[in-house]
Amino acid sequence: MLRSSAFALLAWASLSEAQFGIKHTQYGTSEPVYPSPEILGSGGWEAGLAKAKDFVAQLTPEEKANMVTGTPGPCVGNIAPVPRLNFTGLCLQDGPATLRQATYVTVFPGGVSAASSWDKDLIYKHGVLMAREFRDKGSHIILGPVIGPLGRSPYAGRNWEGFSPDSYLAGVLAEQTVKGMQSVGVQTCTKHFIGNEQEEQRNPTTVDGKGVEAISSNIDDRTMHETYLWPFYNAVRAGTTSIMCSYQRINGSYGCQNSKTLNGLLKTELGFQGFVVSDWAATHSGVASIEAGLDMNMPGPLNFFAPTLESYFGKNITTAVNNGTLSSRRVDDMIERIMTPYFALGQDKDYPPVDGSTVPIGYLQPDAWNHEFPLGPTVDVRRNHHEHVRELGAAGSVLLKNEKGALPLKKPMNIGVFGNDAADFTRGSYTAGGFFGGVGGDYDIGTLPLGGGSGTGRYTYVVSPLEAIKARGRSYGALVQYMTSNGAITAGGLAMIFPVPEVCLVFLKSWATEGNDRINLEAQWNATVVVEKTAALCNNTIVVIHGGAPVVMPWRNNPNVTAILAAHMPGQETGNSLVDLVWGDVNPSGKLPYTLADQATDYNKNLVNSTELVQSTDPDAWQADFVEGQLIDYKEFDAQNKTPAYEFGFGLSYTTFELSGVQVKVQASNPSRLPDPSAPIAPGGNVQLWETLATVKATVRNTGEREGATVAQLYLSLPGAEAGKGTPVRNLRGFEKVKLAPGASAEVEFALMRRDLSFWDTTAQAWRLPEGAIGVDVGFSSRDLKLKSEIKI
Repeated sequence: MLRSSAFALLAWASLSEAQFGIKHTQYGTSEPVYPSPEILGSGGWEAGLAKAKDFVAQLTPEEKANMVTGTPGPCVGNIAPVPRLNFTGLCLQDGPATLRQATYVTVFPGGVSAASSWDKDLIYKHGVLMAREFRDKGSHIILGPVIGPLGRSPYAGRNWEGFSPDSYLAGVLAEQTVKGMQSVGVQTCTKHFIGNEQEEQRNPTTVDGKGVEAISSNIDDRTMHETYLWPFYNAVRAGTTSIMCSYQRINGSYGCQNSKTLNGLLKTELGFQGFVVSDWAATHSGVASIEAGLDMNMPGPLNFFAPTLESYFGKNITTAVNNGTLSSRRVDDMIERIMTPYFALGQDKDYPPVDGSTVPIGYLQPDAWNHEFPLGPTVDVRRNHHEHVRELGAAGSVLLKNEKGALPLKKPMNIGVFGNDAADFTRGSYTAGGFFGGVGGDYDIGTLPLGGGSGTGRYTYVVSPLEAIKARGRSYGALVQYMTSNGAITAGGLAMIFPVPEVCLVFLKSWATEGNDRINLEAQWNATVVVEKTAALCNNTIVVIHGGAPVVMPWRNNPNVTAILAAHMPGQETGNSLVDLVWGDVNPSGKLPYTLADQATDYNKNLVNSTELVQSTDPDAWQADFVEGQLIDYKEFDAQNKTPAYEFGFGLSYTTFELSGVQVKVQASNPSRLPDPSAPIAPGGNVQLWETLATVKATVRNTGEREGATVAQLYLSLPGAEAGKGTPVRNLRGFEKVKLAPGASAEVEFALMRRDLSFWDTTAQAWRLPEGAIGVDVGFSSRDLKLKSEIKI
């Protein structure tokens, strides 16, 4: 429930961000940055802006209010049509892995699977294919990709939707995704901006009748730029048309009325030309949010499960303009920011109507709509996209252990399949654990293609691991014995398995969902006991884990556990992707996009939650101080000299590779230490940030007997004396995936731009090139670094 003093329905006087004062003053409050910058149309949107201005000039005051205010309709988010201008409205749909609110769509792998492929070309293709389905279903805007949460805490419930806690990797993959999606004329909404790193208390609550504010992510300036803002630079540079502001507070001010982050960082520093849309019900004021940089309020009504005409925006915008509280020019700019990409991407020409199947699946039916939306027929948009899902599911699986020649399988005649993640779902709605589903009851048995929440999927079918294994075994006459009840296994049920299988595959899952953070880091449903029981029976036990974030594996050194595969969240073809890898049709090439620790205590939890906090009536009690700065995931392990179970960037193959011949070339002679402040600001920031200053080359050779792919990874170490305390030991600053035949070699090249070689100077408020030597490491993971050199600029 919302606190009345801060969130009164018609609280239209501009609110000072300072009134959300915080006790954690070492981080500073979000200082005010006004006015909200106007769109310039830069980045190739000049013609779109001209059309948008002409469109806005024809709108009535009421139509202008409707253009920036969500309304009930067929999609997750809707902007009302303006029939007299041949504008049929805007349809915004979840999510980052599939079009959740529709039938006959492909359920693609989750973000964590995509990231584990480390394959830029495959991620671009992924964006293209997904966007085609959204377009064919009449959806104008995909609510994705996700780069917030970044992954500060391995416990965060939504990490699986995004890519990686490494800012560079997340940024490159976000850029490729945006480019791929928008290449077919569908808009992207990159989210959640910014510092949205846990689910607990992401929204305000009421305790004993007293309002308690959402958690405040308190982030220092350098950490903000080098960690959490970094991937948004890439997304904005790629042309993402919208940014979704987040639920929680940032340095004391709510994400959707934080002028420092929206006006200052996003629209000024990054030169963002699109529109800012609120997360659903993340708007807490009217004029204050608008002046702070919010352009579109979603879902519009204050209560989108029981909608009324009341809204912070809507008719109140007209009132505020008429009484002089709000500038009419600011309203026009909001609409221009919304409509410019609509015209720039050609969505005004022959765009398909919204698919009628979205209506019965949506949470609001037509009798609750305030406007009439043109709807089309239900169409099947899947084409042959299952082939891509199968490919990416395999490419995003990481082989962690492979001993005694366990994998690939030959043609074992007696196969055991155990664990509650092996079989198909048992719930009739055929969704992955529901919207905010927990880990109990009816989701005990069933494989895990995706996590839960707004990013989940509605499946036409799922190929479970058990189904795919039985099909493969049947192809050559093998016996497949199985038990999918973890309860039965832990109770001693494996005694019924006879004869003992030649190989036992155990399937575990680690459920994660929007709305809740993870309680612990082990796979659930007594998974450890299941592995131990199976390994006691079978001396060739292969463990497969489906999950979207780090999982601790207390059984990993069991000598009877011969192989471990992190299969992540591979989408609807989960079983087929798995069989391709296990039987060797596909050579594993995935790499970890995060660090796996031996035990949960090896991680800094970085999650704020306690019984005392939950019961507190202090309105400002929830504070998340990002005291670790940039030192998250592998950067924390490096700084504290901790040994991981499996390091960031690690992944085995059925072949072997070597690196040689590192070469460094400085492209620019004696560049300025700071970018020229008078240089143009384009989408992505100062244009000089993206100039190549140095290149690094190396040669990769396949030294094994099978064709395979690997990822050459480049890490840089800034001179600590100048960069200062808290600088990571090394940062990923380049990666290239190469596929090679046995004995073949290829040269990889890493282009290093000014930003890659710089740190954020909090005094100069600019990216500064260090004067000392920059260390260069090239290898196959963050700890397997084969080649060394240095860069002097």
